[in-house]
Amino acid sequence: MTLSRTTALLAAAVLLASCGAKVEAAGPSGTAAGPATVTNCGERVAYPKPARPVAYDVSGSEKMFSLGLADRMRGYVMNSLGDPSIAGSPWKDDYARVERLGTSRVTKEILVQAEADWVIAGWNSGFSEERGITPKLLDQLGIRSYLHTETCWEYPTAKAEATPVEALYTDLRNLGDIFGVRPRADELVRELQGRFDAVRSGAPKDAPPVRVFVYDSGADQPYTAGKHAAPNDIIAAAGGVNVFRDLADGWGSVGWEAVVESEPEVVIVVDYADQPAEDKITFLKSSPQVARTPAVRDDRFHVISYGDLVSGPRNAQAAESLATYLRSIGR
Repeated sequence: MTLSRTTALLAAAVLLASCGAKVEAAGPSGTAAGPATVTNCGERVAYPKPARPVAYDVSGSEKMFSLGLADRMRGYVMNSLGDPSIAGSPWKDDYARVERLGTSRVTKEILVQAEADWVIAGWNSGFSEERGITPKLLDQLGIRSYLHTETCWEYPTAKAEATPVEALYTDLRNLGDIFGVRPRADELVRELQGRFDAVRSGAPKDAPPVRVFVYDSGADQPYTAGKHAAPNDIIAAAGGVNVFRDLADGWGSVGWEAVVESEPEVVIVVDYADQPAEDKITFLKSSPQVARTPAVRDDRFHVISYGDLVSGPRNAQAAESLATYLRSIGR
């Protein structure tokens, strides 16, 4: 290409930009870089590369941070309950340099005020029909949405289910495509797969799995992890079995009678801001019914951060931690 031809093209591009036209950046082959098309909750969705993305909660934030995307983010929204998870995060520095846009739930108003063009959140955790923040409504405002695959089981268009850990891998690969960092995403997925494989290989092969109850919160009714939540896979990898693995939910409430009948041998206590793990353990020990279960009777409590148990790259750390604890008690 001659110098005059190059100059002419550059001048044309400047003229188009000054008139308000969009000029696509050239891809590596010299062709225009188009949107990345991925499958999200059963739908094929074309995502133009986000310019002002926002993440909600630990799950969204740390999937972005783990892919090196902090510098591209407009901000994140995090309930203050997640503050201890930030303090213990491998990406604590990223949390400090990316703007925190809210300390409760993500809302349409927060996204509009931030001039966001893309958001990642879970269905019925961040996105919600009742709260008026859905992908369809946000589309009308020019804000694209990505739903955590772990939550797709209850989304209307979902056509298939993925186990929680497979859902995590799907999200990382999809984000890699959307943000143009797929090689980094593939490398991270391989690393996490290797860590989970190592945990599984260290679990006893001939012994029955340890019965594990996840206690998140709740006095009248305990809030726990069902088959669609990350702890289900974390527990299985470490050589245990979630006593509420048949609960057709992500996180949900059950009755104390069901907990007692399940005879848990270990309790995972979820630790976050307003409900310290020590208080939860004291409560369980003070309950005449629950105190008779093997886990409480034998003082077998394992505390894990909320940030390690929601869908995200820290799930491998949770599996490693639980496996170490189970081996320490001879299980």
